Amino acid sequence: MSYTALYRKWRPEKFEDVKGQDAIVTTLKNQIIRDRIGHAYLFCGTRGTGKTTVAKIVAKAVNCEAPVNGSPCGKCKSCMAVSEGTSLNVIEIDAASNNGVDNIREIRDEVTYAPTEGRYKVYIIDEVHMLSTGAFNALLKTLEEPPSYVIFILATTEVHKIPVTILSRCQRYDFKRIPVDTITERLKELMEGEGIKAEEKAVRYIARVADGALRDALSLMDQCNSFYFGQTLTYDKVLEVLGAVDTGVFSELLSAIIAKDISGAVRILDDVVAMGRELTQFVIDFTWYLRNLLLVKTAEEDEDIDEVIDMSSENLEQLKREAGAVDTDRVMRYIRIFSQLSGEIRYAAQKRILIEIAIVKLIKPTMETDNQSVLDRIRAIEERLESGEPLSVNKPAAKEDDEDEEDFEAVPLPKALSDDIKQAVSSWARITSEITNPGRRMLSKCELSVTDDNKLVIAVFEETNFEFLSRDSSREELRAAIEGTIGKSVDFDIIAPETKKAFKRKFPDMSVINMEIVNED
Repeated sequence: MSYTALYRKWRPEKFEDVKGQDAIVTTLKNQIIRDRIGHAYLFCGTRGTGKTTVAKIVAKAVNCEAPVNGSPCGKCKSCMAVSEGTSLNVIEIDAASNNGVDNIREIRDEVTYAPTEGRYKVYIIDEVHMLSTGAFNALLKTLEEPPSYVIFILATTEVHKIPVTILSRCQRYDFKRIPVDTITERLKELMEGEGIKAEEKAVRYIARVADGALRDALSLMDQCNSFYFGQTLTYDKVLEVLGAVDTGVFSELLSAIIAKDISGAVRILDDVVAMGRELTQFVIDFTWYLRNLLLVKTAEEDEDIDEVIDMSSENLEQLKREAGAVDTDRVMRYIRIFSQLSGEIRYAAQKRILIEIAIVKLIKPTMETDNQSVLDRIRAIEERLESGEPLSVNKPAAKEDDEDEEDFEAVPLPKALSDDIKQAVSSWARITSEITNPGRRMLSKCELSVTDDNKLVIAVFEETNFEFLSRDSSREELRAAIEGTIGKSVDFDIIAPETKKAFKRKFPDMSVINMEIVNED
């Protein structure tokens, strides 16, 4: 006999076996007991939460010859036929491949015939959101006034795609994600039945990775057991099979990020790749790790944080120590960046590069301009000031070694340099911050000088940048930024010299102006 997957072998056959959907199960059982069965149901929720399973149990229960407290007996001829898939009264339709008008018209024609045995004909339409607009319209009338012996059960993972006209004709049941504890207990039950041995930590990790889907948990357990058949499943073995990493790696990565050690963080990622770990899962797990860190960071001292953080006491203590080394705003920025990454990386061709870029963003907040990144940049400056490290306002341009021109003497500043020019040059960083991109980026690469008649000179060394900045709109924006920053109008010219050295041969070096002008009353 061929092997049967665990999620099929252990599929619930009665309401009492359904886990994590108590409210829905109780409501349906009461309807069956009191013979108040609806004509149309809509089961919606994420994958693996029991929608199709509950639909089949309902189909059994309404035709069961000897129901027990609303649940099917599982032993009568009708129940056995449904379990084996041979019942003429239960028709399962996959709307993903049968989504046309003609498919629905066939159903509309079939419902005119009463069941040959049993009380009800039950139509289970899975992934109903895949039906075309015409198919939904064809289903409307039959769904609104079906014969008394017909029940429709529609199942979907994307309820927002269902037309309102269909929703209004159905009893809607939302299947919630199944808690980690519930999945863990269910896994232990089937492991005992299958003779599988596993560590508690390994089982809980599988339950958490399943993300509320019991079917996914059973598939993961099946995968791990197949790889280590006959052996005890340990935490490390589960990590190896699922391509995941231990939380200790996340701790090392976080420490490297806090220490602003880009090379160290990239080396940790290299080790993860070398171990053959799944990078998508790595991003998800690290985001979850940061989430736990944030909860520990923001929790009150008298709160029992153990109830919302699923990890061992040793790892929790380590997490509390790490929480003291990082600010709340910074953790929230980390979570935002990696949450965005988790949505991008799933279908990316170069996953490793995306992760490396994200790590650099965490360490170098100057790459971003959002409020949280600015706070990180300010915090970094404060830390440097507290440590006594000097801050340079304007760094001189790097010497160009690729040019073979001879050394030259710097052109001195004009004797009567106006205060307006000084203020404009010393406030250049603030002025350019008022310019929208790409102009801001282009101006940051320019060099400043002054003519003999006190006119500001802006040297642009790239042709495309010069063309853009020479536009009337760009010049007006720059003029307005200067007036808004220093409160005065300054004449300027935008030029395009061949090289920086050629520019400095002709115009004086303005890097000596490195302080704000102070106006005395």
